[in-house]
Amino acid sequence: MVSKEFFRLLEVIAEERGISVDLITDAFIKGMVVAFKKSKGHTSCRVELNPDKNEILVFEQHLVVPDEGYDLEADPTLKQMKLSEAKQRKNRIKVGDILEESINPKEFSQTAVVNLKNVLNQNLKNIEKENVYQFFKAKEKEMVIAKVIGEDEEYYRLDLGKELTTLLPKREALPTDKFVVGESIKVYIASVEMKTKGPKVLVTRLDKSLVTRLFENLIPEVKSGVVEIMGIARDPGDRTKVGVMSNDKNVDAIGACIGEESARIKEIVRALSGEKVDLFLWSTNERDLIANSLQPAEVLSVTQINPIKRTALAIVKDDKLSLAIGKGGQNVKLAVQAINWKIDIKSASMAEAEGILF
Repeated sequence: MVSKEFFRLLEVIAEERGISVDLITDAFIKGMVVAFKKSKGHTSCRVELNPDKNEILVFEQHLVVPDEGYDLEADPTLKQMKLSEAKQRKNRIKVGDILEESINPKEFSQTAVVNLKNVLNQNLKNIEKENVYQFFKAKEKEMVIAKVIGEDEEYYRLDLGKELTTLLPKREALPTDKFVVGESIKVYIASVEMKTKGPKVLVTRLDKSLVTRLFENLIPEVKSGVVEIMGIARDPGDRTKVGVMSNDKNVDAIGACIGEESARIKEIVRALSGEKVDLFLWSTNERDLIANSLQPAEVLSVTQINPIKRTALAIVKDDKLSLAIGKGGQNVKLAVQAINWKIDIKSASMAEAEGILF
């Protein structure tokens, strides 16, 4: 069958749905096989598309077997035909050959044509689902921008693009998040799964990796690797502590992250709905690293260092003890998580009373 219009439509469908022509062609061929079965009662056929000649070719296939009986070990998908019958159609044929006879698709019944359309549409939907799944699977563990399109007591409904929506549970949002419909927000893709109805994308704003992705997105030196995030700890919605190090002696790691007039760090804080971000300089020197991690408190001395157990004692001024510990122990807790050291803190007077030299 010749159909120039069919091959033109292939290009149109490919462009409209964002699917390659090859995938659409494959879906069509599968549909043709179903239509053939509906008309002929079996699937022993070969479908060939010839774009150069605008041809759609369908061949009914038969495996030629001896007149004495059928071949029980042959491919069960091939309909068998006895040699004597096959020779009536093609004289020079022998047992084991495949006899092909051309079938005009226009001969398919109306029911077969309906089945063809249904199978084609279903296959195209499956391809679209798979394409969307692969697109977002590649973004798993990454930050994306989503648009808020709805809200109820428990969820924000988000448009992720690619005609895919998801829910951001409010328990996975920050306590300070107050989004409105139409607002674009940054979320972290925690996981992507393929479900019966299509891809399911789970998002959150609580993961500390969201902060890492914000740094990479908004600070060129971090994105290029000139400045590295070496450690990070987070109390989502309240405070994050980030240890950074420069791989270029001419680049100030802290300064690069803060930006001119604090523009960069303000943008990060704004994306986190006001969550505070503390920066400290990473160091390969254990004493400096521990002292820096406890900022903004000034550390007088770091002693009793055990590199095997990764424990140490930090001594601070008496009036800085509460600052070093932080409200509810937050500052020291985040420092411990960021550098993976257990830190005990004492004031100078406490250390002196216990005879600790510093």
